[in-house]
Formats: sequence, C-alpha cells, structure tokens
Amino acid sequence: GIHIPNENEVELLGITFDNALNFENHIGKICAKAIKKLHALLRISVYMDLDKRRSLMNSFFLSQFSYCPLVWMLHSRNMSNRINKLHERSLRIVYRDSTSSFEDLLSKDKSFTIHARNIQNLAIELFKVKIGVAPKFMNEIFTMKETLRYPSKQIFVTRNVHSVSYGTHTLSHLGPKIWLIIPDEIKESTSLEIFKI
Repeated sequence: GIHIPNENEVELLGITFDNALNFENHIGKICAKAIKKLHALLRISVYMDLDKRRSLMNSFFLSQFSYCPLVWMLHSRNMSNRINKLHERSLRIVYRDSTSSFEDLLSKDKSFTIHARNIQNLAIELFKVKIGVAPKFMNEIFTMKETLRYPSKQIFVTRNVHSVSYGTHTLSHLGPKIWLIIPDEIKESTSLEIFKI
C-alpha cells in the first residue's frame, strides 16, 4: 500500500543513474569536478617541475574518471569527446605544450585515453572471470561457455541482441568482443599480475 514515486535520476554509491541509463548526468558531474581540479592544477603548475605536475594530474585529475568505470563507460560519443578534451587540456598543462596533437601528448605521456583505460579494466575483469577469481555477479554478466567442443578463442557466451541501448551497448555484449581481440599470448597469462602488465 506504499506509493513509490518514479524518479528521473537517483544516486547510488556515488553513481548517478538516470531513467535512460545513458549516464550523461553522471559524466557531466565527473567532468565538472575534473574542471575544478584542472583549474587548480593550472594555478599551481607554475611552481612545479614536470614529475610533480604529472603526479598531480594522475592523482588529482585522472582519478576522477577511475571510480566504477565499467558502470558508465558505455556512453555517447559527445561525452567521450568531452572527456578527451579535458584529458588533452590536462596533458597540455603538464607538458606545457600548446601545439602537439592529443595523440602526440598521449604518446609523450606514455598513457592512453580514458576510454582505452576503461577497455583495459574490462579486459582485466574478463580475465578474472576466466581464472575464477571474479565476484559472483561478474560471472553472471560474463558467462563462460560450459563446454568447448572445438578449439575456440571465444570462451564467453555471446548473446543475440535486438536493440542498441539494451543490446549492443551492454557489458555482456562488449565483453566477449573485447576478449576476441586480446592477443592469445596475453590471454594465456599464468597470473592476474602478468595479465595486467
């Protein structure tokens, strides 16, 4: 007999879920926090050498995008561009370089885009499922095939999907695709630490 009102968005454990599950509001909040950190980094960067600026960028700015990335990583291209622009600005501040391209700055920093880091995190979760150390709920998202009758590189169940929002833009659909593109010598790693490296 209790009326439960419908909400357009709700925050659970620091993640803002909206009724369309596109996480644009959540990413907008992350970007707003990251911009404040970026302005602070810009103000104090003049007093620091390169190593300190780089360390501050990693701990102060990039850490904003490392909380539960698998939940919100399947976002729109607009949000991805917004994150990349912020990342590019942070690299320009750190390296005091206003002319190089984003790709050149990433190469100079020996780092990856935030989306590529999220894909790496997804690959690590897939490996954890493979070796049996993942939390139980991850085994339900990335289901392994019960039997492999023929030598197959695909050890995860793939699902037929009929929509974009709740089909191709889901972890259970993306995970097996990512697993297929990981080189065999990496997939056959003997431990999680080796796989991460």
